[in-house]
Amino acid sequence: MGFLSKRSLLYALCCLFLNLGVARDTISSFQSLKDPDYIISNGSAFRLGFFSPVNSTNRYLGIWYNKISVVNYFSVVWVANRERPLKDSSGVLTIYEDGNLVVLNGQEEILWSSNVSNSVPNSSATLLDSGNLVLQRDTTGAISPSDPSIGRFSSGVIPQNISQGFIWKDGHPYWRTGPWNGQFFTGAQSRVLDYQRGYTLVYDKEEIVCATITYVNGLGLSKHFLDSQGNFTQLRWDDEKEDWEVVGFAPANECDVYGTCGAFGSCYALSSPICSCLKGFEPKIVEEWNRGNWMSGCVRRTPLQRERVNNGSKGAGKADGFLKLEMVKVPDFAKWSYRTKDDCRKQCLENCSCVAYAYDTHIGCMSWSGNLFDLQKFSTGGLDIYIRLSYLEFENERNLKVIIIVTVIIGAMAIPSTTYFLWRWMTEKRVRKNKSRESLPSKNLNNVKLHELPTFSLEELATATNNFHVANMLGRGGFGTVYKGKLHDGQEIAVKRLSRSSGQGLEEFMNEVFVISKLQHRNLAWKLWNDDNIMALVDPTIWDPCFQMEMLRCIHVGLLCVQELARDRPTVSTIISMLNSEILDLPTPKQPAFTERQIASNEEPAQLGQIKSSSCNITITTVYAR
Repeated sequence: MGFLSKRSLLYALCCLFLNLGVARDTISSFQSLKDPDYIISNGSAFRLGFFSPVNSTNRYLGIWYNKISVVNYFSVVWVANRERPLKDSSGVLTIYEDGNLVVLNGQEEILWSSNVSNSVPNSSATLLDSGNLVLQRDTTGAISPSDPSIGRFSSGVIPQNISQGFIWKDGHPYWRTGPWNGQFFTGAQSRVLDYQRGYTLVYDKEEIVCATITYVNGLGLSKHFLDSQGNFTQLRWDDEKEDWEVVGFAPANECDVYGTCGAFGSCYALSSPICSCLKGFEPKIVEEWNRGNWMSGCVRRTPLQRERVNNGSKGAGKADGFLKLEMVKVPDFAKWSYRTKDDCRKQCLENCSCVAYAYDTHIGCMSWSGNLFDLQKFSTGGLDIYIRLSYLEFENERNLKVIIIVTVIIGAMAIPSTTYFLWRWMTEKRVRKNKSRESLPSKNLNNVKLHELPTFSLEELATATNNFHVANMLGRGGFGTVYKGKLHDGQEIAVKRLSRSSGQGLEEFMNEVFVISKLQHRNLAWKLWNDDNIMALVDPTIWDPCFQMEMLRCIHVGLLCVQELARDRPTVSTIISMLNSEILDLPTPKQPAFTERQIASNEEPAQLGQIKSSSCNITITTVYAR
């Protein structure tokens, strides 16, 4: 079935199977079709004749499917004399003297005429196997199955440079298919087009004479039906169930209703609320918008360049920009031109009245001026549109991004810095209490709980480290130097020897000994990373599954920042891009700097060797020796 204009000569109408009759498919000027005679299309798919609706004795002229044998499912899509039904079986369909097809009653009164202005005498009307009859009509919804007179809803295709299908309610748009790109209607996301593979629109000058549809997977016998409630339904005949099956419908949701969100409003059926103002716009009447009445739409927040020039506002000389919206049903009232994508943008930018543009390979350049109506966001499909905005909107967006990035960086730096200085402050506070101590009194060791930790004498540690030889030095920190060593039984150990300038007191020393002894690995954030269990590092009090990827990215970036070699560590600008997800694929971090080193015996402390990783267990010991 097809969409038709008011002045077209197309009928594509469907009904059910009746009894066998005359097998001709054409009515000429010398022939008439009398009730109950009928004609059948050449391929026997359709039949035209007189019928009575369910629960009615009135007689009408119509077309129905010839191959459906179940009379109980008789349904009419179109009738000729819907306004003037016959009261008996005296109806006649004939070619009138002016060449029009007419329906006459027994008194030879004209109850219906095709009213074709360019018709000629001696013409004929043929019922095609596609169900088409070259006659003029609108596809309109019936008031009820028993009353086929014209109702409040009608449908058709507007023949323009960019054709669109419509459902009208009382003459006003109710649903819109969006632009036709030569294969399908780009804004018809409802299931009414699920089975359709392509449209063919045949034009006669500026009018659509015929519209045909092809289907995927052999949809078979089907019809489109517009009911009295404005629902446009696609039905397929199921031979097994002997019933019509709904395979598509429109409107499918509230966003499909024309202009739900008003001017410059965007409708998205999966969001709540469904309406939102486009970026750079705000509700025209905030109170109504908050109550869910969106018909008043939205207004621009920042004036465009032409308004700034006229008002002498700040930044009047700076050009506007375009915001890209993806996968949308583009607004109504598009102007069409045959241009490239770059020329389309340039044309809109140079035209001060242009507020948006879109480009599609199959359609060409589309532009809009004035208000944007009936814009809808899709999850898939649709077209991309570019909305004209003031440069200030983009500047504010950039400033916001900078603020967010700076806040993240400052926060990332402030937390460890604050923690460090707080720790230093507490340490120095304790040091002041023990300021008079120059060495560790042996009697204080008896007051500390060692939790059954292994202890070593200073002589044992000196022997194991070759008297703390420089060749065994692993690293140097603020509180002392760490050496590698080996006990008499071959056990490898790491020994931290506190410097005299260290501010670490007895309590800090014993706490460190206890904590280090409980570690199961010389480098724990690294072990979790290698075990693919890095999220175990996150404090459960801040754990949120919605931000798991952000947490993982922060830890990943942190490991990149503590790699052993400085040349492997990312720069500050790269870190910002990583945290801002501008760099998606992060490199795999190398082993951190806090690992065992291999130092040659003849090397100076500054000439440290490469990292040496080992799977051996290492005993970590701290010796308090000044």
